[in-house]
Amino acid sequence: MGLKFSRHRHVSAPNRCQNSTCKLEFFGLTTMQLAHIFSSSIKPLQAFLTRGRNRHNMDRDGVVLPSGPVVPKRPQKTFAKASNSDVLVISCPDPTAEDRERDFHQMRGQRLARQEQWNDVARAIKAADRALRKTAGGMPIADLIGYGARADVVSACEHALLSGKPAKDATLLAGIEALETVLAEHPDDYAIAMIVAQAHMDIGWAWRGGRWDVEISATNGKAFSAHFDRAADILAPYKNVHPKPASLAAAECAQRAGRQDGSDKIADAYEALIMLDPSNTRTMRAMGNHLLPRWFGDYNTLELEARRTAARTQKIWGAGAYTWVQFDAIAFDDIACARLDVAFFVDGLRDILARTTDQYTVNLLAAYCANTIGNSAGGNDEADQVRCQIADCAQWIIREHLTELHPMLWAHAARGFDNNLRVRCPDRFAASGEADALRIIGTLFRRDIAAGKRVVFTEDGPITQPA
Repeated sequence: MGLKFSRHRHVSAPNRCQNSTCKLEFFGLTTMQLAHIFSSSIKPLQAFLTRGRNRHNMDRDGVVLPSGPVVPKRPQKTFAKASNSDVLVISCPDPTAEDRERDFHQMRGQRLARQEQWNDVARAIKAADRALRKTAGGMPIADLIGYGARADVVSACEHALLSGKPAKDATLLAGIEALETVLAEHPDDYAIAMIVAQAHMDIGWAWRGGRWDVEISATNGKAFSAHFDRAADILAPYKNVHPKPASLAAAECAQRAGRQDGSDKIADAYEALIMLDPSNTRTMRAMGNHLLPRWFGDYNTLELEARRTAARTQKIWGAGAYTWVQFDAIAFDDIACARLDVAFFVDGLRDILARTTDQYTVNLLAAYCANTIGNSAGGNDEADQVRCQIADCAQWIIREHLTELHPMLWAHAARGFDNNLRVRCPDRFAASGEADALRIIGTLFRRDIAAGKRVVFTEDGPITQPA
């Protein structure tokens, strides 16, 4: 999961439902009328059929854990070899560990929601919020639990809208109405409000998709706006909460990103969120993407906010925040890439690696430079020159910092870090990333290999040995 490229919005509810049979109204239409207009054909959502409580397994925060396997311990390292030879040897930890850790927290939220243990869902989110807990790859755990809690509702709507428009006679609002009932039962709980608001935003994006505004049909556009307006109503009562939890600020930021007036204060919303959790680089990357002209900004604003963010977080990241803000923006946009301050960006890469020694980040940056940027040459000569300079950074990153291989990162880098990408077979996906990484690393050390030497990556970096 991570930051979706598609924008999320949160729903707020000044006029909250007061009974368990509440019906929502969107842009003047009742749910019965909406169902007729949207005409879709999926079976009624059954996200809340499974009931019952399990009080035997409690985590350290006193929150009920879902039954089933926990995240296994990291296995012994294996060794990946290029071309079935001994010329290139690098340790390769469990390639799907990060994905399984994320799945664990998502399933935790999903199972608690299916059992209607909403108090436990809220407590788990708040506990993760207080400690700013993240996965090994830097994904906020509170966001993962919240996503799992709304996953059944959102997935049903996404399935119905898979073709871009609903089929006939579907009950698209059944699931969200059930969540609205939960919200009515927990009127003062920001964690529950955040879940319901995010569900509205996810459904709104399912209606809209990632297309340009002119490509959106009137019906889909109205549904998108209606869900985001509802998200705004749900979040409104928590606007002045202090101190503000990071997950709530993230929801407000996502909601702002989907409104027609989102560009007015989108930079300010991201600034507040970044200062709440400056170690969350995904927020900086999302801000850079949303400041592109395609969404809510312009190139001057992108450059300005990247520099301002670097100045505000200088004690933590040095120049690194400039790099994080520009990270996805220059990968998606030729003009943003051509206008980049390359020297500042490279300084940021060095500062990030000087302050973060984990191999997840090292692999992320190496794969980004070599695969995402290195393989994205287009028709803009100025942008291509910038890309060549960034791609060259992969050499010193690998030589000076790489000690182990994280194949999943390389596989995602080859596909532009597309958060909407559906990976059907994680093992094969990881294998493709491993093959890409070994090919690129092998090319970097081709002279040593051609001279009959073997390249071995140790904890202190790569060394060459007689083959």
